Amino acid sequence: MKNVKYGKCVKCGRTYPAVPDLTTCECGGILDIVYDYEYIKTRLTKEKLAERRERSMWRYRELLPIEDSTEPTPLRVGWSPLYEEPRLAEQLGLKRLWVKDDGQNPTASLKDRASAMAVAKAREAGAQVIACSSTGNAASSLAGNAAAAGLATYIFVPSRAPKGKVAQLMTFGATVISVQGSYEETFELSKQAIDRWGWYNRNAAINPYLSEGKKTVSLEIMEQLGWQVPDYIAISVGDGCTIAGLWKGLKDLYAIGFIDRLPRLVSAQAAGCCPLNRAIETGEDWHPMEENTLADSIAVGVPRNADKALMAIRESQGLVVNVSDEEIMAAQRLLGRTCGVFGEPAGVTGTAGVKKLCEAGVIGKNDTVVSVVTGNGLKDVANAIKFCGEPISIPSDMDRLLSAFAEHRIALD
Repeated sequence: MKNVKYGKCVKCGRTYPAVPDLTTCECGGILDIVYDYEYIKTRLTKEKLAERRERSMWRYRELLPIEDSTEPTPLRVGWSPLYEEPRLAEQLGLKRLWVKDDGQNPTASLKDRASAMAVAKAREAGAQVIACSSTGNAASSLAGNAAAAGLATYIFVPSRAPKGKVAQLMTFGATVISVQGSYEETFELSKQAIDRWGWYNRNAAINPYLSEGKKTVSLEIMEQLGWQVPDYIAISVGDGCTIAGLWKGLKDLYAIGFIDRLPRLVSAQAAGCCPLNRAIETGEDWHPMEENTLADSIAVGVPRNADKALMAIRESQGLVVNVSDEEIMAAQRLLGRTCGVFGEPAGVTGTAGVKKLCEAGVIGKNDTVVSVVTGNGLKDVANAIKFCGEPISIPSDMDRLLSAFAEHRIALD
């Protein structure tokens, strides 16, 4: 890969050749993929990018750690819509607001970006089996993308994973191991199994290539905005890989001159599980927390990508905000009723955070904001129904319909 120099440990600075099965540093630190930006500048321009017909994450090949000969993965991952939402912006008191709906990826979450990269690198490594642990979305995205590429998967999920996500796994033909314990326990078992059988490792905090897949969400956002940088980009945070990838993509674009400044990030976590935000707030090292939130995709009490995530928040002079489950579900309804976007609880946590910061006056009326919805609401319909209520149920009778409207105080005029 002429565009990649090496993998570099974020803790000790040691470098490693960028081989397909690259994992962590000997010191235990997470690696960062370092690019040759001067070379990339000779290969990629805004004009060349605008001419490309490819509408997926692979349109940014020069900024991705793949070989020239590596083919795009079968499923169309990326290039999800970015909607400007003036009604929601007005309601929140913002100058301009955009919503990036990454729930429209093939398996309905942003995690498809990382899994597509995992499949591409597994192919380069000659692997036939990929494995990971996940609270749900990474698992279903890996199962779907691997199935399309003809690769087998072994996937470990905590027993609390929503049935909609487990159903995806089973449909995609994955071997699913439901672990009776926390995500931390699930991760440890998957790690032992991967080490024992030599499967390709898709765990995001172990495999440094995965955040390189996730970073394509920020590449898309900036291209879709015509390279005009917003003041803030808000995203939900669990293990830290997504916000780290988001920031990496922005820094890549700044390094090659595609954007002239960097936005501030908004790290939104559930109040019941916010170890990274708490570390920023206190100025102390992060400490494990209980996984006490219905937003299962970000219920990570022991974040495995803490170093990169905390670095991203601090380097961007970012904001941190913790939101309750009630605030998360209120944001789900708000997005649905003003934007027509249905996000799962973890997927709308970024929007919940933006709403809370606007109400507190931290984000101002002259600010521009992009909020990333990381997963589709159909992955967890049980909580949506719980908070929105059941539909009106009546026989096929006009009198009963009129009575029901009156009972629910529905105005028809």
